[in-house]
Amino acid sequence: MHILILNGSPRPEGLTKRMAEAFRAGAEAAGHAVTVIDVCRLGIRGCQACEACHAPGRSACVQRDGMDEIYRRLPETDMLVLASPIYYHGFSGQLKCAIDRLYAALYPKERKPRRLRFAALLLASGAEGVYDGAKYSYAEDLLSYLGLADKGVFTASEETDLPARLHEIRLFAASLAETEDTK
Repeated sequence: MHILILNGSPRPEGLTKRMAEAFRAGAEAAGHAVTVIDVCRLGIRGCQACEACHAPGRSACVQRDGMDEIYRRLPETDMLVLASPIYYHGFSGQLKCAIDRLYAALYPKERKPRRLRFAALLLASGAEGVYDGAKYSYAEDLLSYLGLADKGVFTASEETDLPARLHEIRLFAASLAETEDTK
């Protein structure tokens, strides 16, 4: 299985990055191909709502920026993992820009790459109980609208037993079957 992790944290050694790396390590140990993209390093601009990507004869965003790296990887992706710190009860602004720009490649849902079937969510925060906004967006924008199967939601905060949570994430990713139904 090919797994694409979109890390939305601007902190190169922060909690979100550590969660993403635990997921990557577990999945790779199980034989999966994993790509981690730090969206904060790509200079992704926000969607301009120009609708050029949906004009007759068009199928791509007209903006040329770091989002091209994500677009390039989507056709080979079986599972999309969003990893984000919680900022104002939602995803980081950088990850939100990338999610909004997925509109050009995944909407309407008939454009969704056939291999893309699964999703998971990794959320980091300074305190517990602040995850609802990001969970709602994940459930509605990815799972419900695109019909992706939820493989799990993991949270961690300063109040979490971090070594235990990272171990749980690693074990979960390692438990993903190498032969997940991706047809």
